[in-house]
Amino acid sequence: MQGDTISAIATAQGEGGIGIIRLSGGEALTVADKMFRPASGKSILDYPSHRAVYGTVVDEEGRTVDEAMAIIMKAPHSYTREDVVELQCHGGVMPLRKTLALTYAYGARPAEGGEFTKRAFLNGRLDLSQAQAVMDIITAKTDRSLKMATGHLTGQFSAQIKEWRHEILGQIAHLEAAIDFPEDEVDDVVTEEVSDKVSEVRQNIAKFLKTAGTGRILREGLMTAIVGKPNVGKSSLLNALLQEERAIVTDIPGTTRDSIEEYANVGGVPLRIIDTAGIRATEDVVERIGVEKARQMVNEAALVLALFDGSRPLDKEDEEILELLQGREAIVLLNKSDLAPVVTAAMLQNKTKTAVLEISTKEQHGLDALTAAIQDKVYGGQVMTDEGSFVSDERQANILRQADSHLAAALNTIEAGMGLDFISIDLRSAWEKLGEITGETVGEDIIDEIFSKFCIGK
Repeated sequence: MQGDTISAIATAQGEGGIGIIRLSGGEALTVADKMFRPASGKSILDYPSHRAVYGTVVDEEGRTVDEAMAIIMKAPHSYTREDVVELQCHGGVMPLRKTLALTYAYGARPAEGGEFTKRAFLNGRLDLSQAQAVMDIITAKTDRSLKMATGHLTGQFSAQIKEWRHEILGQIAHLEAAIDFPEDEVDDVVTEEVSDKVSEVRQNIAKFLKTAGTGRILREGLMTAIVGKPNVGKSSLLNALLQEERAIVTDIPGTTRDSIEEYANVGGVPLRIIDTAGIRATEDVVERIGVEKARQMVNEAALVLALFDGSRPLDKEDEEILELLQGREAIVLLNKSDLAPVVTAAMLQNKTKTAVLEISTKEQHGLDALTAAIQDKVYGGQVMTDEGSFVSDERQANILRQADSHLAAALNTIEAGMGLDFISIDLRSAWEKLGEITGETVGEDIIDEIFSKFCIGK
């Protein structure tokens, strides 16, 4: 319930220098006062808002549990717009657990996942797009992921949505005024102006929808499979992209028998890289399972990095890999450019429609070109400096598509010469649909679903 006082550990689990217990609600100060003794001898209730107070956390018998700092933030000037107290304890498991248990003993209840941010949304401090961005900031894996998330948190994305809603609402008012005063006989003038404005909003929505794929990748990571026959340098490429020795590299074919999955920051793009087993015929049962999994990954991955050895002639295993790439989003890499070439980029290019890049994982040659190719595929011509206004998830993209559909229906209604009230109905549907992005017209079930994905304490 919204009126309850809630508490949770707000910092990551494990040992650290500081661990924070967060309290929020009408009784947050009262609960904190029962378990925190300021060194000054005063009550925590006597301190003004936004004050850090040094003291000790004590149990029911008055025994010291830990030294701590109490950060006091009184409503409405807090994250949740409720009274908030943060107890900064030492970051050990036991003092945090004991301190948290004391908050429950004195009247707080355990916070649900994302409940602090949910209260910030319900109390009007954040809109829904901004609230979603909080978790995106926590999970951001690259600087561009973070830039997109902070752009949403600061309202860069939702400001544009609100501007479109304001524009649509203005046209609805225009139509309803014309309906209320039919004697003015200005239907043609009104509908022409509405048509122009609606077309403009649709063009802007179309621009935003073009960023949806990129935004999803920046938020979730691009599933990328590295494939090739044994000993072409797949594990070396993984290590080069990660800039660490993650995979074992040897001259022995079949070293990688299972898939290795890691996240890599490649030019600001988060890649969820899967290094697969070398594709070849093998009698080894374990390796054969790995090879089958590699073939499966080619079908599941959003991007395939296909490696070929430029120092060895192409064989039937290479031909099989080229066949697997048909119809897939792929980048073909001719590795070992530091050695005498047996296969050239031109020879390999004749066998694939995908551009071929020459690289050397050993000498780190050609990796900049690979990075640029990945960026080009991910951004697809979008401006790389404006991630803050990118559509970040499929929910937002779907709402934009539905809103655009209602706007298209309004234009069709105008074209059919139907009454102004029918146009108004279509526009209002679009206006309400866009409100689901910012949370102004969203249902409680959708709100609960969004915040259920948050971690405890946020």
